[in-house]
Amino acid sequence: MRICDIIQKKKEGRALSRDEISFFVNGFTNGSIKDYQMSALLMAIWFNSMNDDEISALTLAMAHSGDTVDLSGVDGFTVDKHSTGGVGDKTTLITAPIVAACGGKVAKMSGRGLGHTGGTIDKLESIPGFNTSLSKEQFIKNVNACGLCVVGQTGNLAPADKKIYALRDVTATVDSIPLIASSIMSKKLAAGSKGIVLDVKTGSGAFMKTVESATLLAEKMVSIGKSAGRKTVAVITDMSAPLGRAVGNSLEVEEAVRVLRGEQSGELLDVSVELAANMLSLVHSKSVDECRADALRSINDGSALEKFRLAVGLQGGDGRIVDDLSLLPKARFKREVTAAESGYFEFCDVQKVGEASSALGAGRQTKEDSIDYAAGIILNKKNGDFVERGESVATLYTNKEESFELAESLFKLGTAVSSDTKQGNSPIIKTVS
Repeated sequence: MRICDIIQKKKEGRALSRDEISFFVNGFTNGSIKDYQMSALLMAIWFNSMNDDEISALTLAMAHSGDTVDLSGVDGFTVDKHSTGGVGDKTTLITAPIVAACGGKVAKMSGRGLGHTGGTIDKLESIPGFNTSLSKEQFIKNVNACGLCVVGQTGNLAPADKKIYALRDVTATVDSIPLIASSIMSKKLAAGSKGIVLDVKTGSGAFMKTVESATLLAEKMVSIGKSAGRKTVAVITDMSAPLGRAVGNSLEVEEAVRVLRGEQSGELLDVSVELAANMLSLVHSKSVDECRADALRSINDGSALEKFRLAVGLQGGDGRIVDDLSLLPKARFKREVTAAESGYFEFCDVQKVGEASSALGAGRQTKEDSIDYAAGIILNKKNGDFVERGESVATLYTNKEESFELAESLFKLGTAVSSDTKQGNSPIIKTVS
């Protein structure tokens, strides 16, 4: 078998066999297939796409290219959640404790933020003492002890995906649904959970800008999950505005705690409960409506908050933050962003808001960059709110005062004040199962 023959076949729009897909995944992982050859194949895939059998074969080959996580030591049904990325998305901090409080087991590996999207691991590490690098034995022990544990991804989890994604990033082949679907699902399958709920974002702050493209991606990923024997559901949610009012690591932890305390309603609560309900439906084989009621009950009776407190403590973090949010990192400097005119506030490019938070120090441009856990943005206005000229629409926080100018300019590029009201969309668009 030769890689040039495989490139030629896909260039002609023909379907590749499982053996051919395994050959190029393994060859690229071990270095026998070169970057320039894989680049040519990726571009051929971008132009000619892949059918469902090809996507499934590619996903499984990448999932088995390195370590896989054995969760057989967990007592109970394990369920995982993945978001395709957005601005202010801290739902894992809320859904995982809810699911644990309702009898599910969340054994989750998460990533760090890069660019305009935040990472769950960065948010958790803003909690003083919180350790996201646990041994496999301690990981399983924590899941059994409290129903949830969230750690960083292991270095050898789906290494083929890591190499292929790095090449896609520099060859303009990122925006291919077969490649996106197989990239996400290879890591989810390798992570070992029996159930998977996918939060597929759509809108100006998401990678999939339209509902149609988000639906197609969701359908492909659900199909992959089911073909691999995993219970899989996708929920398509709106990212035409930041999720909640906080953007930035410790600020988002604070907001998540307020939701778990029952102090905050709105779209963040709605999306978190919807995702948790779908996760619990996979766990207990009950209707989503029943599980939605269970999820809300766990917030109202305080059991979800207590699961969060216990999980933080088991991973070395200061569980007192649940009662005293002042223990979280705080920025030395803040600046108000004010409206230049009176009218109705709206988000026109949510990605710019994420970039503004990153400019303040809350994000990174490369994986090696350090971040400021206290940096970020609190939104004082949401879509459709009326604002007077000179009124604050957001508060910027940072420990680097010189970052304000760039951050404020980016924020203003992503927002507007108009004479017509633009009410926010329903945050939950549809479910693909």
